[in-house]
Order: sequence, then structure tokens, then C-alpha cells
Amino acid sequence: MIKISESIAQALADRKAVVALESTVIAHGLPYPLNLEVAAECERLVHDAGAIAATIGIVDGTPTVGLSQTQLQSFAQGQAPDGSPIEKVGWNNLASVMMKRQWGATTVAGTLRIARLAGIKVFATGGIGGVHRGAADTFDISADLTALAEIPMVCVCAGAKAILDLAKTLERLETVGVPVVGFQSPTFPAFYSRSSGLPVDSVAQTADEAAQLALHHWAAGSTSALLVCAPVPEAFEIAYEEIERATAEAMRLAEIAGIRGKAVTPFLLSRMKEITAGKSLETNRALLLNNAAIAAQIAVSLVRLR
Repeated sequence: MIKISESIAQALADRKAVVALESTVIAHGLPYPLNLEVAAECERLVHDAGAIAATIGIVDGTPTVGLSQTQLQSFAQGQAPDGSPIEKVGWNNLASVMMKRQWGATTVAGTLRIARLAGIKVFATGGIGGVHRGAADTFDISADLTALAEIPMVCVCAGAKAILDLAKTLERLETVGVPVVGFQSPTFPAFYSRSSGLPVDSVAQTADEAAQLALHHWAAGSTSALLVCAPVPEAFEIAYEEIERATAEAMRLAEIAGIRGKAVTPFLLSRMKEITAGKSLETNRALLLNNAAIAAQIAVSLVRLR
């Protein structure tokens, strides 16, 4: 069902540290060629920390763990070699993309599922999806939360995307039994901002502490993920108040344009870039690199502690 690159398969067989990376941020999150540069930097940072990077996507209908440079180039340009678009793949359309032998960029939920099948225990992303603002009317809640509830992995992120209802997202994570761990922070990061002001369940000061929390969580019989939330480096932070104003304006534009469903997030992120004069793009890059480095440290700790 899945294809694992030779180097990653060997690393898993040798019980070495491996970190899964998603491909949606490459195909749909960042513009070209910045997306390709960030993908390469994330993989380099993982390797520098002593782990193996496994960027995941769907190639010709096959879930692929460890995309090649040629494949990464196609994802970055947003289209398969035959010119067809790269699909955004979550749990709901994974089977369809496989059956039709399409190319697909995996979301947090899609990446977690494939990484779990491959035997990988740590995953790094930018920000998770969650409960959308206005979800009481739209029922728009990301499948990322369902994946985190069901897949026992460590997920390193910068909190949930700032365009979401963060308080309700945290409530949902508590309901489904996902521990929210602040990495050197007592509050939940707000993606572009270091703090939302909302408390986390516990704090890990080091990668070893985060790894120990994960092992105790699973030893206690839990089968959910451990969500490790790392604030964006301070030099790249955008003030929470500024992001709230930009989010409100982006949502107003989405409503006017009639944007619905899975098109909402990429639309809002694109508008955020315009409204913040490109600052959000710099911040997004910084937090992706930071999360990849932290995830690699945790993966190395997990291997040593186990």
C-alpha cells in the first residue's frame, strides 16, 4: 500500500530516529520557489539533529514516504509531471486519489496516517487544523483533530492556525484525550504569535522531557497523539492583536467571495500574507524550520529512551 524510500526503510529497520514531514505546506502553503527551499531546509535541520527526514506525499496513487528531489520539485510547482494539479489529501479523499493514481499533498491528518503505517513516531508540521470560527453554524472542524485522537505519535507544531477558534480547538483536544504540551512555554502558541494566552496541559523544557511525556502517555494505555507546541522564534513573531485584526479582515473577504470548505484555509492564509505585507510568510517559514529541528531532537530522545 505504501512505498518507503530505501534509506528511510533501513533507518526504521535499524531503529534510528525518523521525522515525518507533510507535503501540503509545499504544494499549497508556500509560494514557489520558497516552498522548495523550506522543504530542503527542514530536511537538513532534521539530519543535522541526528534524525532522518521523511517527507510524505502521494505519487501516482502510491503513498510515498521519502519524496525524491524530483518529486519535491513537482510538489513545489503544484502539478504532477503530466500537468495535472496536486490534490490536497486528507482522510476523506485518500482512497480516491490512490484509486485514480493521482498525485496528492498530504495534510496533517493524511501525513499522520501514512507515517503511522510506516512505523514513524514523530511528525513536524507548521500548525494543526482545528475548530473554525463560526463552527457552530458550519460544523467546520478539521480532520486533524480526529487523526490526533486516534494515532499515537508525537506531533510538533506552532499551535493551531491563527485563523481558527483556538479556545474551542483546545476544548476539543481535551475531549478526545490529546495532551497539549508547551515546549518551553506555559501557553498555547497562536501560530504567528508566541502566545494565545490560553494555558497548555503541561510544559516540557527539553526534548527528553517531551519524549518521556509521550512514553508515559502511551504506557498509561492512551492511543492518541502527544501534541508538542513550540512558539515561533521571537524575532519572527507577529503581535497577537495584529494577527487578530488581519484574520478578521481575511474572513470578511472570504465571506464576500463565497469561499467555503477546504478552500477556506488556503484563501485565508493567502489574504493574511497580503494584509501583513508579507510578514506572515516570513513567520511561517521560521516556525516550520523551528518545529522540524525540535521534532528531530524529540525523535532522537525517543529512540534513546526506548
